[in-house]
Amino acid sequence: MCRMGWWVAHAERTLSEEVPAPPDAVRDFYVDLDNIRIVHPLIVSVQVLSRSETPEGYRQTYRVVDRIPLGPITIRTSYVARLDVPVSGDVKTEADQSPGVRLRGTVTFAPTGAGTRVTERIHIAAPRPLAGFTTREAVKAHIEMLSGIRRHFESS
Repeated sequence: MCRMGWWVAHAERTLSEEVPAPPDAVRDFYVDLDNIRIVHPLIVSVQVLSRSETPEGYRQTYRVVDRIPLGPITIRTSYVARLDVPVSGDVKTEADQSPGVRLRGTVTFAPTGAGTRVTERIHIAAPRPLAGFTTREAVKAHIEMLSGIRRHFESS
């Protein structure tokens, strides 16, 4: 993680959603960013850059293009996103975006009586002038993404 002292602000948020499907099905959906593109309100496109096997499972790296709303205009930005996907258990996520925005996440898929509770714990680091906006937009987008995952399985 980039350490720039006082220049970088940090925020942590925990988001969750109940999804009416088994944990393995929800996890399989989540780890394919082509699926996430459908339910994430900011993502325009996803391109696989690499996939490598790890002792625990695999690491997949993507180039992602987002559309970021700035008042009446929308800008496009691209960044690198990585998912560390073990054979079972928590999925680790990373997204690095210019200028100095870093998101790190841990996603759990816990069985419930009605399906799966998806919990996303995200740590956001951003330059102070962008920190409030970045945190607000990331949280809003990830809440919508998790709701989109729920809606996907409700309609299946």
